[in-house]
Amino acid sequence: MAQAPRDPQAAALSIGDLAAATGVSVPTLRMWEQRHGFPVAVRLPSGHRRYRAGDVDLVRRVAEQRAAGLRLEQAVARVRSSAAPPDASVFAELRRHNPGLPVHRLTKATLVAMSWAIEDELVARARRPRLYGAFQRAEFYAASRSRWRDLARRCASATVLADFPDSDPVAAPGSVRRVALADDSPLHGEWAVVCDGEDLPVVLSAWEVPGQDALPDARREFEAVWSLRPADVAAASRACAAAAGEPPAEADLLLRAEQRDEGDPAAAGALFARVVAYVDRRAR
Repeated sequence: MAQAPRDPQAAALSIGDLAAATGVSVPTLRMWEQRHGFPVAVRLPSGHRRYRAGDVDLVRRVAEQRAAGLRLEQAVARVRSSAAPPDASVFAELRRHNPGLPVHRLTKATLVAMSWAIEDELVARARRPRLYGAFQRAEFYAASRSRWRDLARRCASATVLADFPDSDPVAAPGSVRRVALADDSPLHGEWAVVCDGEDLPVVLSAWEVPGQDALPDARREFEAVWSLRPADVAAASRACAAAAGEPPAEADLLLRAEQRDEGDPAAAGALFARVVAYVDRRAR
C-alpha cells in the first residue's frame, strides 16, 4: 500500500475526486478505509482528508481484482504486496499493513516472556515455519543462542538479526543464520519475533522508546504490537526477509494471506494462555 506523503500539499485529491477518477463510490471508499486502512488519506491542518494521484491507480487495481472475483480482503492484500517494497522497520510495516493494530507499552521483561511463549508454542504446534528474530544487539542474542539452536531444528529456516560484525552465509536446514544489520537499519532499535507458519502464524514487534540508558535492562520500555492474522504475519515476514537479504516466498505468503482473513481462534487461545503463564512466572 502506498505510504502517506510527507508533504500534505502533494495530496490534492478529495475523496469525491478519487471516487470520480476511479468509479468507486464515496461510501465504498470510506468503507474500505474503515475496515482495511485502504486507501491511506492524508489529514491536512484544516482536518480535511486528501489523497495522492497514485492512489487512483491503487484503487482502480483493487476494483479490478474485485471484479475478477476476489474478496475485498484478498484484493487489498494483493495490491498492497505489489505496490511498494516492504519497510525496513518490521513495526512500521505492520502498522502500514494494518493501521488498526493496538499499540501497548511494555517492559523488556514482559517482551521476553511473550517471546518465550511464542517460541514454545511454535515447538508444540507449528510445522516447519520460517522463524525470524530481531535482537538489536549481538549480546542479547548470545543469551538465547542455545534456545534458538533448538528452535531452528523445528523450522524450515531460522534467521536472527542484530549488530553482528558480519553475516553468515545461507544457513543449512536446522541451523540459525545470523544477519548483520546495516548501520542505518531501524531494526537496531526494534524487537521482533515472527513465526511464519501455516498452522501458527504470529508476530510480535516492538520499538524501544528513546532515552533509557539509565534504566536497568529488564525495565527498558517498548511500544509493541502483535497479531495472529496470516496477512499481518506475511507482511512482517516479508520485511524481515528484505532486511536479511533473503528472497521472500511471495507466492506462498500471498496465498496464505488470502486464504484466511483471521487467525485460528484455538491457536490464539492456547498462545494467550501460555503468554499469561510466562508473564506471571517472570513477575514473581
